Amino acid sequence: MTVPDRLITTHLAMQSPDRLRPVPKPNGDLTLRQLTTIDVEFYLFLYRSVGEALRWRDRLLMPPEDLAAELAQAEVWVLYDGGAPAGYIELVRVDDGSVEVAYFGLRPAYQGRGLGKYLLYEGVRRAWDMGASYVHLHTCNLDGPYALHTYQSAGFEVVRVEAEPMPERYR
Repeated sequence: MTVPDRLITTHLAMQSPDRLRPVPKPNGDLTLRQLTTIDVEFYLFLYRSVGEALRWRDRLLMPPEDLAAELAQAEVWVLYDGGAPAGYIELVRVDDGSVEVAYFGLRPAYQGRGLGKYLLYEGVRRAWDMGASYVHLHTCNLDGPYALHTYQSAGFEVVRVEAEPMPERYR
């Protein structure tokens, strides 16, 4: 993938749980489980396998103890397909009462089957269950080609778009 010269970040929000559009559970032996034990190595496996092609770098640059502290403040939900981890969604409470979808995605082998829409729906539903005043996330032009459409189809609305020179860590 050629890296563009500019990073375009799109911020989206969902202001009410009735905006969340239901998604049926896809076929397969699917299980969604919360990561209840902080396991930095397993988390980094998920992070790398979901985000490597998308140039995710931020969590890889953190010292393990800082990452463990971040994970202690988050809810991480892992989608399993036939017992194998297919992807995950990470939810973080914010001081203003909102919940941020900090990270979300599928491993490449699990894309294209509707699992992402299902995982997003289930994750955002859980964000509302956490008592969110609203739910928000961001995507950028390094993410998959369907990311923005998937978020909008789920009920998110664009609230802000930012552009900046491409940071070196994504090159």
